[in-house]
Amino acid sequence: MKNLLILYLLTLSPQIIGQNSVNIQDNYFVSNFNDEIVEPPLLTIKNLIPVSIQTNKTYNNNWLIDKDIVNEKTDSKDFSSLILIDHLSQLNNVTPFSVSHNATLERFIRVYLKDRRENLDRLLGKSIYYFPIFEQYLDKYELPLELKYLAVVESALNPVAVSPSGAKGMWQFMYGTGLEYDLYIDSYVDERLDPIKSTEAACIYLKHLHKTFGDWDLALAAYNSGPGNVKKAIKRAGGNKNYWEIRKYLPRETSSYVPAFYATMYLFTYADYHSLKPEKSDVSYFNTDTLHLKGNLSFEAIKNHTGIDNELLKALNTQYKKDFIPLVPNRVMSLTLPVNMMPVFLENESEAYHNKSNANMSKSNKVIRVTATNSYLVRKGDNLNSIAKIHGISLEQLKIWNGLDTNFLIEGQRLVITSKKTALLKTTSNSGLNQTRKTTLLKKTNGFIHYTVEHGDTLFKISRKFDNIPISELRMTNNLYDVNYLKPGMELKIRNEKNNNPSQTISKS
Repeated sequence: MKNLLILYLLTLSPQIIGQNSVNIQDNYFVSNFNDEIVEPPLLTIKNLIPVSIQTNKTYNNNWLIDKDIVNEKTDSKDFSSLILIDHLSQLNNVTPFSVSHNATLERFIRVYLKDRRENLDRLLGKSIYYFPIFEQYLDKYELPLELKYLAVVESALNPVAVSPSGAKGMWQFMYGTGLEYDLYIDSYVDERLDPIKSTEAACIYLKHLHKTFGDWDLALAAYNSGPGNVKKAIKRAGGNKNYWEIRKYLPRETSSYVPAFYATMYLFTYADYHSLKPEKSDVSYFNTDTLHLKGNLSFEAIKNHTGIDNELLKALNTQYKKDFIPLVPNRVMSLTLPVNMMPVFLENESEAYHNKSNANMSKSNKVIRVTATNSYLVRKGDNLNSIAKIHGISLEQLKIWNGLDTNFLIEGQRLVITSKKTALLKTTSNSGLNQTRKTTLLKKTNGFIHYTVEHGDTLFKISRKFDNIPISELRMTNNLYDVNYLKPGMELKIRNEKNNNPSQTISKS
């Protein structure tokens, strides 16, 4: 999984992406760095994110990690290696992870303490709000609570973080992986930016990875670079499955991923010893509440009926990209507010749904829901101008239909290229073909069910159709280790067991 590890390792600051972010020269970099980073203007929980997240600015993460961590001078002071060894030994006794002292881990810890102390204080402050969410879902899926530190490594606890490769959110899901793990994404909503739903998706993914490799170090490496790269590294190392032995065969970023995780775990655990002080937060997770909505709702309507500060509303509901919460069929749309504002909203909820700003938002944002019949899959080398030209539409139409504010595109992204009317005609004309195809979705041979992928299918959805067969097994059986998109019409083999009853689990509607 692509992520913001390199940024984290060099700055350990809660970077924020958005219109109000500013590029500054980083004064605490080592002298040989000239790259610019995005520094947050506001750092309290009340202002976890900037006023808007509608831009597609990304982090610059072209730095070499290990080389520069190794070359940095560190300040020992009274913190000796013997004390660190003792601390790590104590930590190892209370965690399922294998925490042991080595030179690489010590370098990471010392550099962070010497040059990243202020950023550690900020992260400790942000963790007061987010760690209870992580712990709740890690406990639900019976995973080690220490995995909460992974989000620090992934995104510096920034809910709207965007990597250069397009991974988003605290857990840095790519578009395809997000869909695979049932995170809803359209022009209004991106659940990769939802701290709660993305955390649950990350838990499911981490559980699969640990089941695949049987080792937490390897599972963490696979979360960063994908299971395929870890399997290749193991093969190149002659079958050795020790992370510290195979890390030289892993991608450069991944070779420092696990040390960064353990360094973070150590520094958060021994924050008091190192006099690290969390920055004060305006709101804690336990002072907020969430409810499920019954209709379209604009942020303006919410503000009108609660008096909530607009920046706080955005910070607590990062998954909504257009200051508007749509009512999506078969999906639960939620709203998070401070506890003391919830009674006021509930009292005026019905009236809020009828606020004229809701209609204005729906009318002014003429985005169209992406479907298999009205969309185009972005390929390498594509740009908005060429796509518009090929399909005989204007650039302005293309951007409005897809809710785009910039010309930024990601390979594999789906773009609406028709109007709703044209999409309806396509659906109608293809309906007979679709019905014919649906009657031949399943075949059984040699102990396997052969399933034909439909439009909109993901590995996550197919796994649910067949009694929650592990996604890792689907990948292994069909050699899909590095594949996130399923092409309609492709055939998947699924182990045919008694508990996989497609007649009961596959919907024909």
